[in-house]
Amino acid sequence: MRELLYGRNAVHECLRAGRRQVFKLIVAEGAQEKGTLAHSLQLAVEKRIPIQRVSRAQLDKISEGHQGVAAEVSGYPYVALDALLPTNHAPLFLVLDCIQDPQNLGTLLRTAEAAGVDGVLIAQDRAAAITPAAVSASSGATEHLRIARVTNVTRALETLKESGVWIIGLEDVPGAQDYVTFDLRGPLAIVVGSEGQGIRRLVRETCDVLVKLPMYGAVTSLNAAVAGSIVLYETLRQRRGLP
Repeated sequence: MRELLYGRNAVHECLRAGRRQVFKLIVAEGAQEKGTLAHSLQLAVEKRIPIQRVSRAQLDKISEGHQGVAAEVSGYPYVALDALLPTNHAPLFLVLDCIQDPQNLGTLLRTAEAAGVDGVLIAQDRAAAITPAAVSASSGATEHLRIARVTNVTRALETLKESGVWIIGLEDVPGAQDYVTFDLRGPLAIVVGSEGQGIRRLVRETCDVLVKLPMYGAVTSLNAAVAGSIVLYETLRQRRGLP
């Protein structure tokens, strides 16, 4: 299966990561060949990837938001769940339970990569996949992450638990703990639910503990990507021993 990645960062990170086959680079005539685009062209030459130059109008027809460059590539290289099982004493996983918006997915994955997450699990059904839109929204961070697409999130969490991973659900429900008061330094999987429904019941019941973000304003909730990103960076703060 082939797909078209678009955007300077997405294409650049795909070339840097080297995990996909890149069939050709498509560059708009007149695009400023500096920064990441210049490096992408250099990498394409080094890897002997064909470079096709087309008019911007032609590129507009096949890709929106391309920023002057696109790449025809192989499909996203998901990994098996077994490949994510803990290999160090305190792994950190992100589990996305039916996130459906590619922008939210991309934002969470960009944060996950920046925070040093060891692996990501996403649901196969009723959820956004790692599409070109998600890659673009993540600024190419997807290309450096190990992501498993699982048919049964609950069963996958049970597998992680058997490997000594503590499952933390992010859900604002009665009894949930304030996220800053919980020790996030051990082997963890942080579960973030969908934009509208939150974490599904069976997945929620599989969690060892639920945490929430305190809300002091008039609104009663945060965007899933924002909330998940906050908890990931609180986890990083605790693990680094920062004040």
